[in-house]
Amino acid sequence: MITVKKFTFNPFQENTYLLFDETKECVIIDPGCYESHEEEELIRFIESNELKVVKLLSTHSHIDHVLGNKFVMEKYGVDLHIHSKDLETLMAVETYAATYGFMNYQPCVAPHNFLEEGKYVSFGNSSLEIKFVPGHAPGHIVFVAQDEKFVINGDCLFQGSIGRTDLPGGDHQILLDSIKRELFALPDNFVVYCGHGPETTIGHEKQHNPFLK
Repeated sequence: MITVKKFTFNPFQENTYLLFDETKECVIIDPGCYESHEEEELIRFIESNELKVVKLLSTHSHIDHVLGNKFVMEKYGVDLHIHSKDLETLMAVETYAATYGFMNYQPCVAPHNFLEEGKYVSFGNSSLEIKFVPGHAPGHIVFVAQDEKFVINGDCLFQGSIGRTDLPGGDHQILLDSIKRELFALPDNFVVYCGHGPETTIGHEKQHNPFLK
């Protein structure tokens, strides 16, 4: 059984997720930790629960979701896993980080582990299905836990809203189509863990999200 722990980091109030099961193996998804106290919060939780970090995963590579990539990779000796279509997005972060006030942003080495839609990523006794949901970012993916009935959905779908599409590689219609095709195909009771803000459910967004009527 997968347990989900959410941290909220950096000025963008980005949600970082740590998933672990009964084996104590865990994965970190979208580490947004930038300040030292944020890194320490993550470390304390991992150490106090005696967890072993085995993978670093990205839903997508906008700056607020990758600030802690290098820290996690170096601290825990893990490689970064992203979708190949998001490599350009990741590599571009260094060129604009200072513009957003992140003067000490540390880029990580280019990843060579690429995640493919329709495949699974595993840790411990658990697995997550990979779905391709572009529109907010060209290589945006989500991670679906079928048995536990939740999805780590990054910045695709929010409570009553959707991800912005005015950044490079964004496309409003593609995002809407992706959400309807991939996320709304999930059962209504699936919990949606968002990249910002509170959780929601697939059923709630089908019924109430004004962008998807």
